Amino acid sequence: MQTQFLSAIWETFYVTLLSTAFAIVIGLPLGVLLVAGERDGVLPLPRWLMSVLNVLINLLRSIPFLILMIMVFPLSRLIIGTTVGTRATIVPLVVAAFPFVARLVESSLRELDPNIIEAAQSMGATPMQIICKVMIPESIPSLLQNFTIALTTILGYSAMSGIIGGGGLGKIAIDYGYYRYKYLVMYAAVILLILLVQLFQSVGTKLAAKCDKRLKNR
Repeated sequence: MQTQFLSAIWETFYVTLLSTAFAIVIGLPLGVLLVAGERDGVLPLPRWLMSVLNVLINLLRSIPFLILMIMVFPLSRLIIGTTVGTRATIVPLVVAAFPFVARLVESSLRELDPNIIEAAQSMGATPMQIICKVMIPESIPSLLQNFTIALTTILGYSAMSGIIGGGGLGKIAIDYGYYRYKYLVMYAAVILLILLVQLFQSVGTKLAAKCDKRLKNR
């Protein structure tokens, strides 16, 4: 059981980090478009395209994760080759997480002082320069805090994936704890999940604090 716990911790750790990384790769550009693509944004996009993006993101966010995992079985089979196992859970985790990440990015960018963007525009910066050199860099502390929230949320999703054959601590808690009435094993898995959440949250908070210019100037 000790060996299985160590393996489950590693599986949960790398699945969570990989899924978060893929979700950020997809969600970050979408979040930027939600802000920059508005009519008064730095890169206005057609209204129909913005409507499609918003509807798609809201639709995916509204589907409960357990149902979403089942719905994306064909996609998991197409990409991974199977719908069961630790690697197969990465696909539904990414599908569930990237709309959430996009909204978090949107929230971070909306906190940015409009005067900074106006100053960049007055100096002749192009829309892509404003996005890449002003909006994203100035929002890094807030983005890091929100990415940490996404990371801990995905960690919780990864535990739920044990219900449909996913690996990690969720599988230990359900298969070896709940189904076999070994509640001590289940509680141990839950405690380890809590410790991982605390670890990710602490690291994310410290990174955000180091990147925050306001804290450095105090």
